[in-house]
Amino acid sequence: MSKTAISTENAPKPVAAFSQAVRKGNILQVAGQVAFDPATGAIVGDTVGEQTEQTFKNIEAVLEAAGSSLADAVMVRVYLTDVDHFGVFNEVYNKLIGEAPHPARTTVYVGLPAGLLVEIDVLAVVD
Repeated sequence: MSKTAISTENAPKPVAAFSQAVRKGNILQVAGQVAFDPATGAIVGDTVGEQTEQTFKNIEAVLEAAGSSLADAVMVRVYLTDVDHFGVFNEVYNKLIGEAPHPARTTVYVGLPAGLLVEIDVLAVVD
C-alpha cells in the first residue's frame, strides 16, 4: 500500500519539506495548519477566534482535496500559544467541528512563529 501526498492551492503551501496531507489506505493525516491566507501568505486575524476560523478553512480545503471532510476526523490536535485563549478557541471550535460523534482532541500549549496563535492538525479515516 503506497502513500499519496495531498496538495491543494486552496490551503497554504508548506514552508518546508512536508505535504499538506498524506493518505495511506484509508488513513489521512493533515499536517498542522495555521491562519495563513493561501493566496497571499499573510496571517488572517489578530485574535485566536479569527485565526481558528481561517485555520479550519485551510483544514477543510485539504480534507476536500483528499475526498474527505471534518466528518471523517477521528483526532484533532490543537496547539495554542496562550492558556488564556482556551475559552475563545473552544467557542469557535464547537461551532465549526460539526455534529457528534466528535473527534478525540488534544490541546497543547506551545510557541509558534510571531503573530500565530493557533495550529491544528487532523487525523481522519476515509471510507
